[in-house]
This record gives sequence, structure tokens and C-alpha cells, in this order.
Amino acid sequence: MGERGLDRDGTIAREGALDRVPAAFVPVVDAARAHITEAFDGTRLHSAYLYGSIPRGTATPGVSDLDLQLALHDEPTDADRADATAIEAELDRDFPQIDGVGILLTSTRALLSDVERYDGGFFLACLCTRLLGPDLAERLPRYRPTTLLARETNGDLARMLPRWRAKAAEATTDADRRALSRGIGRRVVRTGFTLVMPRWGGWTSDLGQSAELFGRYYPERVEQMRVAASTGRAPSPDPAVLNMLIDDLGPWLAAEYTAVHGEKAPRT
Repeated sequence: MGERGLDRDGTIAREGALDRVPAAFVPVVDAARAHITEAFDGTRLHSAYLYGSIPRGTATPGVSDLDLQLALHDEPTDADRADATAIEAELDRDFPQIDGVGILLTSTRALLSDVERYDGGFFLACLCTRLLGPDLAERLPRYRPTTLLARETNGDLARMLPRWRAKAAEATTDADRRALSRGIGRRVVRTGFTLVMPRWGGWTSDLGQSAELFGRYYPERVEQMRVAASTGRAPSPDPAVLNMLIDDLGPWLAAEYTAVHGEKAPRT
């Protein structure tokens, strides 16, 4: 992988690997594999993947969360969701080195569909590391840092803002606001990075680097984007931070994104 996150042919390199998992998180990953194997038999589970800072090798004990993507043979059911929730709770309880667990459930049909080719498909092929089962990335194309990829991964920020405002209004505790600010901070930074991704000509998932690359092209907004990156790593309970992200940086970013890349294709 080159310094811009690309392979020699100019396509985006897969960013994680099991041999990059920091030693402190190896027991967590081993336990996740065991729990998934026990709860989801072969009739339900096609494959399982890690993503985020743990397979990238940048996770911090006590701060980082564990992120998993399960590809199911069929559409997720209530039973599937209940089993995933139980695994999340058990892993989070047993391993203090992680701050939360998130399991995504998606059917293989959806991940391989045309409408998800440059969103869910890209996510799996480039940002996920195979943990169990056959690797769906082998059935997906190689990706380049294009406007099409930018639009289909993050071109829906304008649709997210009303939902975030509603959630912010419902957040009554510091814990609520921290959880919300973490997700919003990360999403805003990723949107800011993909706004400039085709101009820069590469890929990164590092929040700090993403904010600085954004700042090369939009210096007047870089301080706000640095706050977003900091919040994505260490969430803030400060309502003023949420207000800045949702009511100032967010609307500006959504409008600029649409002007530069257009809007993401709607999902049914």
C-alpha cells in the first residue's frame, strides 16, 4: 500500500489485516469469532468481517470499539438481530479494552447488489477484513477515489441532518450526547474527506489525517473539522459541539457536497 492508500495499479488498497490487530485486542477478536460461530450456524452466516481501528492496527485500549460486519445468506431477521445484540453485550462486558461493540447485519444479496456497488460493496471490499467464511471481496470490483465513489458513500448527509437534530433533542444525559457525538463526528469527518478525496487522489480512514486533508482545500473550515475528528475519537457531552456539527458545519458540508459530487442514489 502506498502513502495514499492505493495499490500499484491506482486502486484503493484493503486497509486492514488480521496480523495488524494489536496484541491487546487479539483475545477480543478470538472471542468474537467463537461467539459468532456458536450463535450463527452455516445456514444463516455466509461470512464475518472486522472493520475500524482494530484491524487497521491503530486501536487504543479502553477507548476503541469493536466493529463487525456479518454477511447473512438471507435478509436479517429479528432472531438474527437478537443474537447479534447478545454477542455485543457479552463481548463489551468481558473485555475492558473495548469501549462498545457494534455488529452490522446485511444479506449477501444486498452487499453484492448494483445499488450498493459503490457503498456497501466498497465498504466490504476495502474497509473490512475477513474473519470467517468465504471473502465476498473476491466478487466485487476494485475501486478508485472517484466522484462516483464519493457520491455513493457519503452523498446523503443532507438526509441525515434532520435525524441527528431529532436525536440531539432527545438526548438528555451526558452518556446520550457522547454516544451521539461520536457517530456524528466520525460521519462528518468522513464526508469532509470524501468531498476532497478525488482531488487528493487517495484513501484514508484516519480521522486526523482526513481532517487535515480536508483543510488543504477548505482552510476556513478546518478548525471545525478538527473538532469533529477529536469528537469522533473522544466523544463530547457538550451540547455546543453537537450544535456546531449539526447546525453549522453539517449544513454547509451537505450543500458543498451536493454542489461538487451530487446526491447519493436513493435507497428503497
